[in-house]
Amino acid sequence: MSASAGYRELFGGNADFRNLWYGQVISLFGDWFNLIASASLVASLTGSGLAVGGLFVVRMLAPFLVSPIAGVAADRYDKRKLLIATDLVRFVVVLGFLLVREPSQVWLLYALTFVQLAMHGIFFPTRNAMLPEIVSPPELGAANAVTAATWSVMLATGAAAGGLVSGSFGVYPAFVVDSLTFLVSAFFIARMRSRSAPPTEGAHPSARRALADYIEGLRYLGSHRDVLAIVLNKAALTLFVAGAYEVVQVALAREVYVIGEGGGISLGLLYTFIGVGSGLGPILVRALTGDEDRPMRIAIGLSYVAMGAGLSLLAALPSFGWALVGAMVRAMGGGTVWVFSTQLLLVAVPHEVRGRVFASEYALLTLAMAGSAALGGLALDRAGLRPEELLRTMAVLTLVPGVLWGLWLLRRSAKS
Repeated sequence: MSASAGYRELFGGNADFRNLWYGQVISLFGDWFNLIASASLVASLTGSGLAVGGLFVVRMLAPFLVSPIAGVAADRYDKRKLLIATDLVRFVVVLGFLLVREPSQVWLLYALTFVQLAMHGIFFPTRNAMLPEIVSPPELGAANAVTAATWSVMLATGAAAGGLVSGSFGVYPAFVVDSLTFLVSAFFIARMRSRSAPPTEGAHPSARRALADYIEGLRYLGSHRDVLAIVLNKAALTLFVAGAYEVVQVALAREVYVIGEGGGISLGLLYTFIGVGSGLGPILVRALTGDEDRPMRIAIGLSYVAMGAGLSLLAALPSFGWALVGAMVRAMGGGTVWVFSTQLLLVAVPHEVRGRVFASEYALLTLAMAGSAALGGLALDRAGLRPEELLRTMAVLTLVPGVLWGLWLLRRSAKS
């Protein structure tokens, strides 16, 4: 089946996928509104790169800490109900952002962000684990590509809209928009039929049993080295690139390319081009590789090189137009790594442990993101690095996981 036929079948004949996708579109649009507004609010209240880095640390640590619960829940309970519950909790929590008005209240923004992203830490692996249960095997590659492209498109449009609103009218309307999107997302997901695989034996495990289940998932990764290698790609991507980049990007918008209040519009445009790149990259590369295993693996390795090239262009501090191009090239590589590693896992991992594998993957990437964001904030505030110096360092470090992945492919080929 061709990729285009797969896309037509998905939207023409699979109502469950359509409803899941509608919910994703609405929810992600609000998420990027929220991220731009939160980062801008922390930066304006504190004027500290370390404080902005702290926001991203909180955003990443929350899913990491909840990952043992998330993985077991995704494998044991009705996935549709889990998704609805997390949306409803986030609807209430995000309204609390309206209370943050003074520098002394930044702690409340961190606390609310922690709860919001903890719910996301349940939502994300549950949705990924659910995907093979609502689409046919021939549609899986197209469904994964559409899901990832949607994330990218909504990053582009949501970040642009969030930056425009925050830069023109302030941050608080963005929080209201984000809160309402979770209600709309829950509505669409509620329209899905529950076609999840039956829960494993003992649907309401004790804490001890839940922990044993999670450890069983870790043992699966330990005994399946290739699956573990695939899982580590997203952690490498966030450790060497994405975490610190989130912090340095705010600095670029506030100090170098200042458009709008606090650089809100320029930050939104930078995120917009990241969205365009992360959506366009996997689609273009998938047109060459299809869903074939070996071409996708090779493309992952080459994508690290693309990320390094984009960061190098940004480090030159060119005109804002060229900076947007650099951000897009970096994102094209990162998006390809993300989409292709997900596709490889969807095919390789059995449904009995799929939720725990995706939860473990998300735990690793969020921990790496938190560490990278913290180091990025420290590098800017305490080490005194300028944004361009940090970008040059990141460009070199990006090649490390690319080389390691290439060595793994050579070893794997030698054994086959």
